[in-house]
Amino acid sequence: MGSVHQYEESYIVNVDAMERQNVSFPNTFILLGFSEFPWLEIPISAVGLVSCLLTLTGNSSIILLSLVDPRLQTPMYFFLDNLSLLDLCISFTIVPQLLVNLWGPDKTITAWGCFTQVYLFNLTACAECAMLAMMAIDRYVAICRPLQYTLIMHSWVCVLMAAACWFSGLANSLLQSTFTLQLPFCGHHTLDHFFCEVPVLIKLACGDTTINNLVMALGAIPFALLSPMLLVISYTFIARAVLKLPSAEGRYKALSTCTSHLLVVTMYFGPALYVYLQPPAKSSQAKFMSFFYCVVTPGLNPLIYTLRNKDVKMAWRRILQS
Repeated sequence: MGSVHQYEESYIVNVDAMERQNVSFPNTFILLGFSEFPWLEIPISAVGLVSCLLTLTGNSSIILLSLVDPRLQTPMYFFLDNLSLLDLCISFTIVPQLLVNLWGPDKTITAWGCFTQVYLFNLTACAECAMLAMMAIDRYVAICRPLQYTLIMHSWVCVLMAAACWFSGLANSLLQSTFTLQLPFCGHHTLDHFFCEVPVLIKLACGDTTINNLVMALGAIPFALLSPMLLVISYTFIARAVLKLPSAEGRYKALSTCTSHLLVVTMYFGPALYVYLQPPAKSSQAKFMSFFYCVVTPGLNPLIYTLRNKDVKMAWRRILQS
């Protein structure tokens, strides 16, 4: 009898393991999105569509202007071009699938589509954190070391700084995606979000996620801790240098080159830190904040840099007049 019971137990364990293996990689995931607020789905889809169009036209225009106008081929606009490209990538990674789910009754995404979204979003979001920090360093050199600016911010130095941002995002995304892809997803495959990202998928896993949480926390250190620290240090030195300027006009000119960047940094890091520091019970608030910095902010960034930038306005006038 003992051997029979042992056989039955081992059979049940093997069947359970086979079932887990079969469902560990589901065909589709369900994205709940904003289904708990059905009356908001139409306004949210309208905002998403307008933001997507603004992101496409605004960021593409900034990239085109800097390529056409030699006056905009400077380190500041080189980093701005990279930021615009990252905003385009973030928007088109998330918004198309969001609009499909909002407009149609089927709120699903394929497994490979979900993991592709995880990979691309992680890459672009992390690279944008690093890029904003590099832009702050560029502003620090321009204001605190103006006579050495062209020597320090050489073209190859700018290329290496931008490449470091892209490579760091790529490395972190590969690391996070690889560990997430190995998780078993048993039972329901419903994500309480409007797009796929690593923390949401980890919550859905049925296996031990200790290593995944550790890898996610370690991977966030360069982007959620070091990048904001570089921003704070850079603008602390900038503020000290500006306060030492003798004329009010000089202080205004120096600050005017930083206000657009500071506004973009606040719009990006503020909601992002709010989302990832919130407890799981406030998932609805986190979704709306994620919607703001993933969908709305990429469309507002080019408007901020265009409306507050005389060089961009003059470039547009020269192109339109010609």
